Amino acid sequence: MAISRANIAMEIKRPGRKKKKKKLNIKKAIKKPGALRKSLGIKKGKIPLSKLNAAAKKKGKLGQRARFAKTLRKLNRRKA
Repeated sequence: MAISRANIAMEIKRPGRKKKKKKLNIKKAIKKPGALRKSLGIKKGKIPLSKLNAAAKKKGKLGQRARFAKTLRKLNRRKA
């Protein structure tokens, strides 16, 4: 960060203040709910882990969505 008079003035007025970290908004990250399930050809319900792992190794949108689904599973486990 460049040192300027404005930055120095802000630091003098409020010493020790740090910026807040942004929280991740998962609802906004999920653009097309159900797209992974539809592309895998699975009926409504949970996706089997074996199919999810296989899809995560693929390229393109299918692989991206599968890897994201695996990440969301980890987040769900942390809350419980």
